[in-house]
Amino acid sequence: LGQIVGGKAPSWYGDGGASSSNSYGLVGVEGDEDIDWVKMEADLYYWTKALRPVQWYPGHIGKAEKELKEQLKLMDVVIEVRDARIPLSTTHPEMDSWLGNRKRILVLNREDMISKADRNAWAAYFSRQGMKVIFANGKLGMGSTKLGRLAKDMAANVNIKRRAKGLLPRAVRAGIVGYPNVGKSSLINRLLKRRMCPAAPRPGITRDLKWVRFGKDLELLDSPGILPMRISDQTAAIKLAMCDDIGERSYDVADVAAVLVQMLIRIPSVGAKALQDRYKIDNDCLCGKTYVNIPLVPLIIY
Repeated sequence: LGQIVGGKAPSWYGDGGASSSNSYGLVGVEGDEDIDWVKMEADLYYWTKALRPVQWYPGHIGKAEKELKEQLKLMDVVIEVRDARIPLSTTHPEMDSWLGNRKRILVLNREDMISKADRNAWAAYFSRQGMKVIFANGKLGMGSTKLGRLAKDMAANVNIKRRAKGLLPRAVRAGIVGYPNVGKSSLINRLLKRRMCPAAPRPGITRDLKWVRFGKDLELLDSPGILPMRISDQTAAIKLAMCDDIGERSYDVADVAAVLVQMLIRIPSVGAKALQDRYKIDNDCLCGKTYVNIPLVPLIIY
């Protein structure tokens, strides 16, 4: 899943077609089972090679990463939040080594932005990896109650061991980690049922680690979004840009928009005709750059 496999180097002027089956488990838009997602990944790889590399590493991330790795040593359970639209592109490449054998709950946030078929496919995929997965919507609070309950259940043996040693019970410590703008702070606010952590729909809002208490039994650590200093996988980086999970200054908006348009053209449920109808463009070209550069006539709604 997520590999660059097969496919030939496409030009910006692709054929817009799609063929074969989704044999590598890549999930996409419900009803688009005929898309060759492996070829789409390969094409995306070649499209991004010619673009300016997407790199974003604000000054606060280095300090936050160092502090986070120290705090992770105190964690009973770690809650990793990812963007449900691009879950493989929104995990830090060193996350597994940081966590070691610590218990982990994987939260795929923004579940409202993916189809039911995608949810089922991702649930099956991560289940095979031995991960406990919760789908959530941080804005509406969906999944937050289940998450709080699961975090306490997974760390229940902490106090069992403490009692055996003659120690008093303490609150379970859960660290919430993930990339920028995947919804960590919104999720905490929903768990607490009040706004304790600053949250906004753009990356880089949370800059410091902050402990907050959830009842008597659970302490949560909100952390800034952590990115690698250098993003080597530019296919993943372009997806971060498309989903607004990385600072806008790190990429050329027109280039990212052109790649997104070219992907949409290849999806049967969208296609070139849907774009022409939506934006009133009389254009048969299947090049994303052409669409982005065409002056649009403002749509008037009566």
